[in-house]
Amino acid sequence: MSAVSVEVATGIATIRVDRPPMNALDTAVQAGLAQAAEEVTERDDVRVVVVYGGEKVFAAGADVKEMADWDYRTMILRSQRLQDSFTAVARIPKPTIAAITGYALGGGLELALCTDLRVCGDNAKLGLPEILLGIIPGAGGTQRLSRLVGPARAKDLILTGRFVDAQEALRIGLVDRVVAPDDVHTEVMDLAGRLARGAALAQRAAKEAVDRGIETDLGTGLAIERSLFAGLFGTDDRTIGMASFLANGPGKAEFTGR
Repeated sequence: MSAVSVEVATGIATIRVDRPPMNALDTAVQAGLAQAAEEVTERDDVRVVVVYGGEKVFAAGADVKEMADWDYRTMILRSQRLQDSFTAVARIPKPTIAAITGYALGGGLELALCTDLRVCGDNAKLGLPEILLGIIPGAGGTQRLSRLVGPARAKDLILTGRFVDAQEALRIGLVDRVVAPDDVHTEVMDLAGRLARGAALAQRAAKEAVDRGIETDLGTGLAIERSLFAGLFGTDDRTIGMASFLANGPGKAEFTGR
């Protein structure tokens, strides 16, 4: 049985990592994540994607036992596949949410960083402790964390390898919401449900504008935004949304995703 599965209900796909006891992200799980990302990207019945590790732990990092005997040549060959599997999740062109319970460490946090939003339990522990193993994050952590919380805070976490609790994670912008541990899944599914009823093409455009724009200068970013903004005037949802606003006020449109 695969340690990564995809379940879809009412427009919400859940990518579930299930590799007890700590959801270590070995090469098989990495491949499973890439396959799951491709599946939810292609499926027309998926509007929102949730990444979930279960009630006890999100993911406690890479499989150190698997990597312990790898040499430089081996890692040169494998590191691209490692990054590609996580990047596949980051490039899902639909809203994505990480439901973080327990530990999100090393590769687990790097996976959460690939999503658009992160909700965690108030007992969660997050960190990039790779420096304590004599290495650095290799699945995007040095790049995505610094873009999310700024380079100084990213260096603090990466250079010390320390864990942060849920409240510090919220304060520095590492997570977006903190709830009771037993409420994480419910909170995420409620949020996903609201997003699933949104204007799918506009959501896709918004995500692309932010993700592409942050990689370039302001002028180029504005050009990207302008092009995506204008393109939405060719969609049914734009017509529906504006007509609904004029007739009934904001927030009452029933979008079709076209």
